[in-house]
Amino acid sequence: MGSITFHHVYKNYKGEERPAVHDFHLQIEEGEFLVLVGPSGCGKSTTLRMLAGLEEISRGDLYIDGKFVNYLSPKDRDIAMVFQNYALYPNLSVYENIALGLKLRKTAKHDIELRVGRVARILEISHLLERKPNQLSGGQKQRVALGRAIAREPQVFLMDEPLSNLDAKLRAQTRAELIKLQADLGRTMVYVTHDQVEAMTMGSRIVVMKDGVIQQVAPPRELYDRPVNMFVAGFIGSPQMNFLDGAIIREDGRYWFSSRRLKLPLPETFGARFNHSSRTLRQVVMGVRAEHVKLKADSSLGDGGVWYRGQVQMSEVTGADLYVYVELGEDTVIARAQPERDYPRHASVEIGFQIEKVHLFDKETGISLAAPGGDGG
Repeated sequence: MGSITFHHVYKNYKGEERPAVHDFHLQIEEGEFLVLVGPSGCGKSTTLRMLAGLEEISRGDLYIDGKFVNYLSPKDRDIAMVFQNYALYPNLSVYENIALGLKLRKTAKHDIELRVGRVARILEISHLLERKPNQLSGGQKQRVALGRAIAREPQVFLMDEPLSNLDAKLRAQTRAELIKLQADLGRTMVYVTHDQVEAMTMGSRIVVMKDGVIQQVAPPRELYDRPVNMFVAGFIGSPQMNFLDGAIIREDGRYWFSSRRLKLPLPETFGARFNHSSRTLRQVVMGVRAEHVKLKADSSLGDGGVWYRGQVQMSEVTGADLYVYVELGEDTVIARAQPERDYPRHASVEIGFQIEKVHLFDKETGISLAAPGGDGG
């Protein structure tokens, strides 16, 4: 129970030229933890609200467990939603907040007591049942809101940025609890966030959205390793992927990435794919993640590696990792370095690139040359 089908769904608001959600077409499997992620205004919360029945669908069809639900009211969809602001009733105790939905559905008192007790044990809030919301911390309020949803035992859980009001430590802790909770309950969960770290750590699949349009749907590792376009490549990952403008050229029987400062031989596997392209030369953007940019003082590139001299702009320590920002001509390249080393500002360094790890995007469309339709394979 709990599969969801969006069949070419649109949402148009009156007076807006562009749809808030454009041709959203997706199958969500029973028991899946699906995350919708993207910047503010990308349509992810609107999509969730259409699924909940809080927004009308302008065009397209929505099915839950094969049942057409476009015109069903929220209470008839067998879903439960957790909001960013928790939406607890201040005059009711924790017990009463969790039990309210069950009372409205005229559930037997004995069953309500059993369900509330079970939920309270799962969420470790049994000692809070007599308290009012104003006596709770942010994390406790969030657990009560989750408890109210779980007690209903719905087919589908919908969550709209439920952790955004928590501090960093509690947010990380609650992420882990939610992942375990979803696995234990085995119910479908659709989760909205603007935080790509949250998306990557929680979702079995992630939907990346921009301007109301799905950009890519994939498991976290695939999004990180094989982004289909520059938007996904830049949005997923921290620090953001390095992007360098240049062109593909062919010399001495092989392909190269060439810019004002760089001339990198491209992997043979890439060249073989590109041989079948309709175009053999094009303006491109090379993308490379910080961990695939090497500092000569730290590591080796192997035979044929090329080093380029640059100047350190700044260093950034993030606990176990050290990121060095290197000025390379007009570009700034971020490299992940060994944390025990020191890279002072304005120091001269040499950097190199793991060519087998670079991404190439068409400069005009932003599409990966390795993606279907990217003319790179």
